[in-house]
Amino acid sequence: MTVPRPAHPRPQFLRSSWLNLNGEWEFCFDHGRSGRERGLPCADRLDGRILVPFCPESTLSGIGYRDFMYCIWYRRTFTLPPEWENKRILLHFGAVDYDTEVWVNGVSVGKHRGGYTSFTMEITHALRPGENSIVVCAEDDTRSPLQPSGKQSPEYSYRQHRCSYTRTTGIWQTVWLEAVPSTYLARLRIAPDLENTCVHLLVLVNGPAKDMEVEAKAEFDGVMVGTVRAKVTAGLVQMVLTISPDQVRPWEPGGPFLYDLRLSLYYQGRIIDEVQSYFGLRSLGISGPALLLNGRPLFHRLVLDQGYYPDGVYTAPSDESLRKDIELAMAMGFNGARLHQKVFEERFLYWADKLGYLVWGEMANWGLDLSNPLALQRFQTEWLEVLARDYNHPSIVGWCPFNETQVDQDPEILRQIYRLTKEIDPTRPCIDTSGWVHAGLTDVYDVHDYEQDPVIFAAHYRPNLPASSDINPHLGRIPYEARPTGGPFLVSEYGGIWWNPEQKDENGWGDGSRPASTEELLARYRALTETLLNDPRICGFCYTQLTDVEQEVNGLYTFQREPKFSPNIIKAINSQLAAIEKGVL
Repeated sequence: MTVPRPAHPRPQFLRSSWLNLNGEWEFCFDHGRSGRERGLPCADRLDGRILVPFCPESTLSGIGYRDFMYCIWYRRTFTLPPEWENKRILLHFGAVDYDTEVWVNGVSVGKHRGGYTSFTMEITHALRPGENSIVVCAEDDTRSPLQPSGKQSPEYSYRQHRCSYTRTTGIWQTVWLEAVPSTYLARLRIAPDLENTCVHLLVLVNGPAKDMEVEAKAEFDGVMVGTVRAKVTAGLVQMVLTISPDQVRPWEPGGPFLYDLRLSLYYQGRIIDEVQSYFGLRSLGISGPALLLNGRPLFHRLVLDQGYYPDGVYTAPSDESLRKDIELAMAMGFNGARLHQKVFEERFLYWADKLGYLVWGEMANWGLDLSNPLALQRFQTEWLEVLARDYNHPSIVGWCPFNETQVDQDPEILRQIYRLTKEIDPTRPCIDTSGWVHAGLTDVYDVHDYEQDPVIFAAHYRPNLPASSDINPHLGRIPYEARPTGGPFLVSEYGGIWWNPEQKDENGWGDGSRPASTEELLARYRALTETLLNDPRICGFCYTQLTDVEQEVNGLYTFQREPKFSPNIIKAINSQLAAIEKGVL
């Protein structure tokens, strides 16, 4: 059988010694959550079969079961390559939803909580010669108010709930093994510094590191453009890698210049570990109402991307599918996306880096009750993992931990997560919560505005709107002239035009009145979008949305990724120079 999703899942930290464990696994449901008592961690086999990394709700998994699954089990065997003898062996999971415990040869090797982030367990101590077994238990309660679950439906009949979709349970990203030496390169943090033509590197080393050094080499197209070497101290190395002045190129949309990076761990003059990575040089900033990229105002022409697939649910059927979604958006003149209510896999971010595509990263906070202080315990741990995993991607230009949080929320939770985000990553702007009820501490003030009448929509943004005006509840009850920061203002959701001319029933939905024709739809899109492009106080927009998702039929493409009209029409509208890019600040 061909291994599904064979590409390396962590392209910014790539070793040659790895083994993809995707493919057929044994599988069973555990609706009574009695598997531990029944001895499943040590089971010789499970009766069912599933194709990993696709969730059991998906057709690609071979199961397609759509009801609630509070507990499921996986099992498979593997044999290590002979050349991995005397190595430390790491077991990696791209993502498993939601509470996970893993056993190797009946020995528990670790637990993880969180449905969207990657995690690693060292399994060396549990291995034996020859064949080994892995057993995974995943428990998932989408209805829990302490579990962030994004757009996964908390209802049995998800299609009755407008923007709630099929759930994802268990493994939904690549599972893989990696062999490392007794002391190895464990983590890399890259901070680009375009103004000083360098990158700041923080390298963590795991294991005894006395008398060891780390060397970093940057190349472009096989030509060395910078190198630096430093001793390991207390398990880490901090270095500044300067780029040759004649080789400095910025990363930007339309010109995604990337440098190859090689890290080598030396001991007594020989390399004992090595990883491949890459980076882009770019700077982010804020000037008045403008978001800056490389020192210049750049209007963010974003599209909402929810990362759902007809046959894979949360998991793209192929690496090419991830790339194609970005290319579809760029074909319509969007320069980036708001990755909505889902933490996308690293392969998507890799293609965003390679193609020059702006990304706002978001956590899947829906389902979390922010009036309950206990929610912070669950959310904060997983959000820290998101920031750590994705920090190095030049395509990520902003963070948005929350979306449309409730009126009765604990605002201090939002403020605390904002402060935490800025402490971990001061280089990127952060929106405290997108749309609805802000907590008063944010770098960018944003609104969600689904008004379909272009005249009324334009009135929402006219100058000198009275602060007491309440003409649009989506504005978070604060007109944007009264926004607390006085800085950038982003219309981070608008449009959502209901357009499915083939629809013969009422099972689908979109926002507002349905246009009577393609011409009416395109005229509405133009009027709404040009209102935002032509306002010098607006730094960007995010149109809802890239594709239809199940019953939600307001995409520019169908759920099967077919265009509903010529992409060039939308591209011509989106590509107009925005007022904020003309220097009208």
